[in-house]
Amino acid sequence: MKYTKGQIGRVFLLKFDNNDILIQSLSNLAKDERIKTATVIFIGALREGDLVAGPKKPVIPPKPNKKFFKDGWEVMGIGTIFSNSKGPQIHIHASMGKNDKVLTGCLRGNSKVFLVIEAVVLELKGVKAEKEIDPKTGLNLLNIL
Repeated sequence: MKYTKGQIGRVFLLKFDNNDILIQSLSNLAKDERIKTATVIFIGALREGDLVAGPKKPVIPPKPNKKFFKDGWEVMGIGTIFSNSKGPQIHIHASMGKNDKVLTGCLRGNSKVFLVIEAVVLELKGVKAEKEIDPKTGLNLLNIL
């Protein structure tokens, strides 16, 4: 295990509207506000999108078990923002439900908001970390500097 320590910097309260693209909107906020490291927590609903619900088999490099969802799901999640030379790297894990179905995994791409998502972004100051592609796994992993 490696670690670094820092302090909470600015705090942002966000309200995402119907059809906003969650990850892209968070990336835009990080760029506009020059957020380098942060954590995100949120509740609300997603209209549609995709996520990775673990690997197909527990091998390295893993092959993602992709799931698509649509028609509005209640959601809660937590994530991180770490910037590198390519810009903000958003990593969100969420659990969502609809009727008696539940999905949990890593949100991807163009997941769209249904009605509203409320979020809090806590900026982390003094933390020396970034995301980089790990050559062994092919994943965009945290690198503590």
